[in-house]
Amino acid sequence: MDLQLLRETLAAWDEPAFRAKQVWRWAAAGAPSYEEMTDLPAALRERLARKVPFSCLRLEREAKARDGTVKALFATADSRPLEAVMMRYRGHAGRTGGGRRSVCLSSQSGCPLTCRFCATGAMRFARNLTSSEILDQALHFRRIEEIDHCVFMGMGEPMLNLDAVLAACERLPAIGITHRRTTISTVGWIPGIEALAACDMPLRLALSLHAPEDALRSELMPVNERYPLAEVIDAARAFYAHTGSGTSKRRRVFVEYVMLAGVNDRYEQALALARLLAPEGDSSGAFKVNLIPYNPTGSEFRGSGRASIEAFRAALAGAGVPVTVRLTRGRDIDAACGQLAASAAGAPAPAV
Repeated sequence: MDLQLLRETLAAWDEPAFRAKQVWRWAAAGAPSYEEMTDLPAALRERLARKVPFSCLRLEREAKARDGTVKALFATADSRPLEAVMMRYRGHAGRTGGGRRSVCLSSQSGCPLTCRFCATGAMRFARNLTSSEILDQALHFRRIEEIDHCVFMGMGEPMLNLDAVLAACERLPAIGITHRRTTISTVGWIPGIEALAACDMPLRLALSLHAPEDALRSELMPVNERYPLAEVIDAARAFYAHTGSGTSKRRRVFVEYVMLAGVNDRYEQALALARLLAPEGDSSGAFKVNLIPYNPTGSEFRGSGRASIEAFRAALAGAGVPVTVRLTRGRDIDAACGQLAASAAGAPAPAV
């Protein structure tokens, strides 16, 4: 919900300031409407329902994958489309009766950074989302069930809307998602990485890399022309070093690497990536690589085969780089990594 509008409306009605806190507490706990907020006077609940929309977003439709992943297509009040995803994982030791529930949130409608392998990059960019529009994605899934992890890996470049993203992150713990279980992804927007390092919240950083050298990375990700690979890696190392100040534990940077057949998946490229992330004499352990099987987006690329991915993983591990292969979720409903594109899902993004 629009929390600023809520506070302004309650103030205009001369309601005590604690009323806004009551409403937020109910919403964060998964209440589906004002009606359930039983410690608010019934007349006030009715007035709020008429004057303050319960959500900034309109749910257009929802799809559920065979693996339990849920993708929601929303529209903002000005008809800008966006998508968000909830992924269900089984067997998480810290959760009673089931696995962890991770939400993938969007920070923009569309994306101005046109990475060639990403479906969102093919959309027209509409605008940044407000902090309330970001929060309402999480609240939608919280009304379905408890959630405990968040990744800003949906539509958009979070570092281009960092103020709104951080404002949303401040409220995520009330929903059930701690800061250390919240990860903000970037294609390498250095000012944003630096700002995140200076943030008091212990949020995590994910770096979309996808190539071990500048020429290829520039082909795949035009942003590399503005922020070259070496500068991005330096900024990520600085983030890691900064987060270890005081008594806090250093937060390793997750390196996202989508596996594209014949493009970036050769053995020599794995060794080059290892040298980039863990050069000789560097034992800091600043990075952990997540290899991502490519999910079809209608682009010219094909995904690497299992054997190629395993060989790439083994080369990195042999060079001492922590590495995992990400489990793909929601591919059958176009909800997997790189597949979010509301315009392709039947809700064209308006021109700007």
